[in-house]
Amino acid sequence: MKRTIEEHAARFDEVAGEYDDSQNDTDEYRACVSLVVEHADPESDDVVADLGTGTGAIALSLADDAGRVVGRDISEGMMEQAREKAAAQGIGNVEFGEGRFREPNVDEADVVVSNFAMHHLSDQEKREAIEAIADLDPRRFVLGDVMFFGTPDPDEPFYSPEVDDPSTVGHLADALTDAGFALTAVERVHDQVGVLVAEQVR
Repeated sequence: MKRTIEEHAARFDEVAGEYDDSQNDTDEYRACVSLVVEHADPESDDVVADLGTGTGAIALSLADDAGRVVGRDISEGMMEQAREKAAAQGIGNVEFGEGRFREPNVDEADVVVSNFAMHHLSDQEKREAIEAIADLDPRRFVLGDVMFFGTPDPDEPFYSPEVDDPSTVGHLADALTDAGFALTAVERVHDQVGVLVAEQVR
């Protein structure tokens, strides 16, 4: 991780109010949100954990189809935006609280999702995060994120070397497999953006 968790949290607290507008400017981000929601496909009694929930775009989109959604993030400012949106939309089965990839603060989850958040972790930290997710014993994990399908290009808009630490698709696939998942879908949105779908091997 190129910055501490506290530094990342403070940075996101500062931009929380404008975050949705800035992210929604890109077709790739919107495509990732749609694909993560589509592949999550929760059942009506499922508990869904959204790690790195931010302002709750994924969590709120899944609430109608799931039994309960728990959003976890390190930024209280971002989660406050998510809570306000949930209240405005009358969504009562979503709960937001502090949690980290390697310490998600979640008791159980049938489905785990994450979008545009894990790329802040180093390769080893991503492995540890995926192992922590596997410990929740979900049947499915859907990861939408900045990831390299080819040679990294820091001039592209999805990769800021000073704060981001994306992995190759191959590294993520290996980490998922080593943690007991089987990769069932790979969606290439951009050379540096994709969605991976993994099912727990029972």
